[in-house]
Amino acid sequence: MKGIILAGGLGTRLYPITKVITKQLLPIYDKPLIYYPLSVLMLANIRDILIISDKENIEKIKILLGNGEILGISISYEVQEKPRGIAEAIIIAKDFIEDEFALILGDNLLYGHGLPDILRNTKPPTIFLYYVNDPKRYGIAHIKEDRIVLIEEKPKRPKSNLAIVGLYYLDRFALEVASSLKPSKRNELEIVDVLKAYLNEGKLNYRILGRGFTFIDCGTFDSMLEASIFISTIEKRQGLKIGCIEEVAYRMGFITREQLVELSKNYKNSGYGEYLLKIVRES
Repeated sequence: MKGIILAGGLGTRLYPITKVITKQLLPIYDKPLIYYPLSVLMLANIRDILIISDKENIEKIKILLGNGEILGISISYEVQEKPRGIAEAIIIAKDFIEDEFALILGDNLLYGHGLPDILRNTKPPTIFLYYVNDPKRYGIAHIKEDRIVLIEEKPKRPKSNLAIVGLYYLDRFALEVASSLKPSKRNELEIVDVLKAYLNEGKLNYRILGRGFTFIDCGTFDSMLEASIFISTIEKRQGLKIGCIEEVAYRMGFITREQLVELSKNYKNSGYGEYLLKIVRES
């Protein structure tokens, strides 16, 4: 399975900061935000990844991540000229998609014990759901008798508080649907319309990420602060990093012990490099 990270958008809720840099390059505690969705794909054992962003920021992301070779993965890039919706990312990736793929939003943070096993043992088409206290902010799925019976985008009167996480396991049917969509009132190609097409075909599955999991949509100043405090708290208490892509690459067997040592030299003046060496010493 291949992976797509959508790292575009104007990020207007984070103005004036995002007038000069995409939010995916802003820090969540000690790492750029994009490290977290990238690590999720890597933990799912996905090694062929496409990053989609706007032309102003895509070169900056390339400087940060390159072609992925040092992580034992392959990263390619495509430009989204204007933010026309999540479903447009599927169209942009049409030459990259073969069959099954995972699409994750570049501003989503996912964490929890057992998450890697869930990621590796889930098959498309599947959406991931998470209980939220403010369902009006999200796409919502209503479950009845263990089946999805309704999907709504930011409903004024939600029938459920199960938010659709920005991680979608899809296949080429999604490309067929996305290519036929017309823009919504927001002038976007909506991912919920793609999901509804699966639902109408009786094909859409779901996994609920319940207690013990954390999902944060880092689209506001408050949510970015919340995410940073969460990461800081866990890392300081456990001595283990979240979203450390070099560590993930090593533990997944994408790179060797010697390669991890070499990567640590890129951060020799920070605690990040010392952490990578700690992983080497303890393995």
